[in-house]
Amino acid sequence: MKVLLGLAGSDESIKTLRQTIDRTATVGDDLTVVIVDKPESKRSQTEMREQAETLLSEAGVDAPVETLEGDPGSALVNFTEQGEFDQLVIGGGTVSPMGKIRLGPIAEFVLLNAPTTVKLVR
Repeated sequence: MKVLLGLAGSDESIKTLRQTIDRTATVGDDLTVVIVDKPESKRSQTEMREQAETLLSEAGVDAPVETLEGDPGSALVNFTEQGEFDQLVIGGGTVSPMGKIRLGPIAEFVLLNAPTTVKLVR
């Protein structure tokens, strides 16, 4: 399966990165990692790129890592369309006190506009 992993600089992104790398190492997906620009995140694009490359290397997974500019949601959707991916993986969502999932604006945009299956890791 051709998988695109979209990351921002959050802790959710690190969790999503680890889970996706584990799956890729197990089943042999064709993985591409992209890092979006989200200024309010804990980590910069450069820090996320270094983290992704380190974790990929440690797992023995060969995957390209790219950075995307512009609006994070639009950039992910556009990149997905251009690469003909089977699945887009993103982190996001929190659980409300009532047990309902709350989506951030990027996750919501991607879920509503992506041309492919979206896997939301929370």
